[in-house]
Amino acid sequence: MILTRDNEYLAVLDTCVLAPMPLCDTLMRCAEEPALFRILWSTETLEELRRTLLRFGYSAEQADRRVCQMQHAFPEATVTHPATLLRALEALPDAADAHVVAAAIHEHAQVIVTQNLKHFPADILAPHNILAQSPDDFLVHQYHLSPQRLRQILDMQASAIHQQRDDILRRLQPHVPTFVALFS
Repeated sequence: MILTRDNEYLAVLDTCVLAPMPLCDTLMRCAEEPALFRILWSTETLEELRRTLLRFGYSAEQADRRVCQMQHAFPEATVTHPATLLRALEALPDAADAHVVAAAIHEHAQVIVTQNLKHFPADILAPHNILAQSPDDFLVHQYHLSPQRLRQILDMQASAIHQQRDDILRRLQPHVPTFVALFS
């Protein structure tokens, strides 16, 4: 996978959209050349992802390998942010998510993709021109921008595991049902 700077639409991905493998794979493939957007995540997000994968039953080796593969595929995706920015975001509904917002603010991202929308209130994000979107809404938007590209992405994703697009859509259904419905 190659991260490109040709597309400057920046999406910070929260742990909750990186943990489910089918969803993570789809989002990352959308960021491959020709990228629909650039992905970003904080170092804390990757640490949280590793812990989440361990809770999901991954071995430490499997969790480490997945995080390393993500970092290798998108070396420019990992961002750091000033500690002072974290302290300024302690008013968030869940202060543990401050690193996600800090990464988005620091990198001038346009969107945070998360299942936990209530943790990212518009009154905190709007002054920074950042939108919080569910992965379903985000992928629906990407589909409307480039439906053929999304079909290709899903077909490549399916081919990589010797399956069909419908198999991938079934795996994505619990996470992004409106997006999946676009293919029926």
